[in-house]
Amino acid sequence: MPSRRQFLAASVSAAFASTGAAIEPIPRNGQPKFKFSLAAYSYRELLKGDSPKLTLTDFIDDCAKFGLEGTELTSYYFPKNTTPEYLRTLRRQCFRLGLDVSGTAVGNDFGHPPGEKRSTEIANVKTWIEYAEILGAPVIRIFAGHLKKDQTEPQAHSLMVQAIEECCDYAGKHGVHLALENHGGPTDTAEGILKFVRDVQSPWFGINLDSGNFHSDDPYAELERIAPYALNAQIKVVMSGPDKKKVPADMKRLARILREAHYRGYVVLEYEEDGNPREESAKYLDQLREAFA
Repeated sequence: MPSRRQFLAASVSAAFASTGAAIEPIPRNGQPKFKFSLAAYSYRELLKGDSPKLTLTDFIDDCAKFGLEGTELTSYYFPKNTTPEYLRTLRRQCFRLGLDVSGTAVGNDFGHPPGEKRSTEIANVKTWIEYAEILGAPVIRIFAGHLKKDQTEPQAHSLMVQAIEECCDYAGKHGVHLALENHGGPTDTAEGILKFVRDVQSPWFGINLDSGNFHSDDPYAELERIAPYALNAQIKVVMSGPDKKKVPADMKRLARILREAHYRGYVVLEYEEDGNPREESAKYLDQLREAFA
């Protein structure tokens, strides 16, 4: 009898059979392996602004105190005048604390037509590819973008694919992967994000699986479909369906989904609720480790 993973992979392949393009899950060795990290976005209220309450240095210290293997350094909280020297200082701090920089994340929109805005978006991602290499971060979370006025969905998709491929080509020269997040717009569903998996031609491309960003009747089923293509996994503490009503995430079920996909890599807590993130992150990281044990 075929395994559940084989069945899911066959279903995805069948869905795209008419395109003539083959897609394959990321090669694994058959044994899942989980390491744990925390997204700096979890500390957004403490890190944002011109006079933040904490710095990335403080955040990295907390990640070490939490006993993590990694720290995810979201680009939004770096100084505007970020320099290679500053990046190397953070990398040194992480190394001395026994932490990997598990990844970083940028905000981008590749839906713009050719012109200044599009060039700026692509240039910013390329800059962060260079930064990621200095930090030793193996992966950057990216977005696809949004449909613009007077665009058709196929036109927008083509623009996004072209920009992702251009950035992946640049990323490969720096040893960095780009991971597309399921994050609204054309990636709002498993089917939508898998179109990018089908069309983007690069060995440096994959998915940033975000457990809280599908809002269908069965978001867990959608996560099962994209898990075989995940380069990074961000776990939120709540999930919601079409009504957007928040319910606690079933972390053991999320662990099972990644285990059945033979996922090997970082499981990153991304805390987005209203509690004190320094206290709540510690609590939920304990729950995450227990669920994934």
